[in-house]
Amino acid sequence: MSHVVAIIEARMGASRLPGKTLMDVSGKTLLERVVDRLSLSKTVDTIVVATTAATRDDAVVDLCAKRSILSFRGSEKDVLERVYRTAKKYEADIIIQSGGDCPFYDPMLIDILVSVLKFGGYAYAANDMTLTFPEGIDAHVMRFDALQASAKEATNARERDDTPRFIWNNSERFPIFNMEAAPHSPLNRPEIRLTVDYPEDLRLAQEIYKEFGHRNLAFTSLDLINFLNANPDLIKINSHCKQKSGAYIHE
Repeated sequence: MSHVVAIIEARMGASRLPGKTLMDVSGKTLLERVVDRLSLSKTVDTIVVATTAATRDDAVVDLCAKRSILSFRGSEKDVLERVYRTAKKYEADIIIQSGGDCPFYDPMLIDILVSVLKFGGYAYAANDMTLTFPEGIDAHVMRFDALQASAKEATNARERDDTPRFIWNNSERFPIFNMEAAPHSPLNRPEIRLTVDYPEDLRLAQEIYKEFGHRNLAFTSLDLINFLNANPDLIKINSHCKQKSGAYIHE
């Protein structure tokens, strides 16, 4: 049986919003919200926060210890190596690569892509290589052997900083599956930002969790989209914020 490990890349030194990992989102830290969402997945066996050896990330490790969350410390600059060493330590067969700033991960989407990877013969499965879902409602699933090859062979700085990029750049070697939302699906809303890179993103996350955080932690993505459709002013809070180009996991 495959051991599925969700690895959360998280650190305090984010360039746009330093310290966001431990910022409050309606009573819990942003990192705890990420863990809560991943823990709802039926296929994830283990959740680990992969943070850095930098002194400023002592606070991340302290929070993990306090909340009984597994953590691993590695390189601050070489994210790929950090994720690989985390996966190796926890004996992962399949890795859910996660960011510490996505408090709206969809557990059902994760489970679908894990199944696709397991039974479809793919090395990597995701849903945002072409963006159709809201930014932040995504999943990145890879096999350990693909991650290991990346860690051993990737040479350029971008491939070391962006965990799956070596796989993307060698798609003839690593079979890739990308799932897109159907054109008329209510989840086909790529203009909506549900990741946290800016203060405005954090404010939106706080507003959403005021609605959902105390009554139904297992809310679905459709619940979330219906809520935003009924409250269009919320979508405007961060509509001017720009994402880095291409699919990308943020810490």
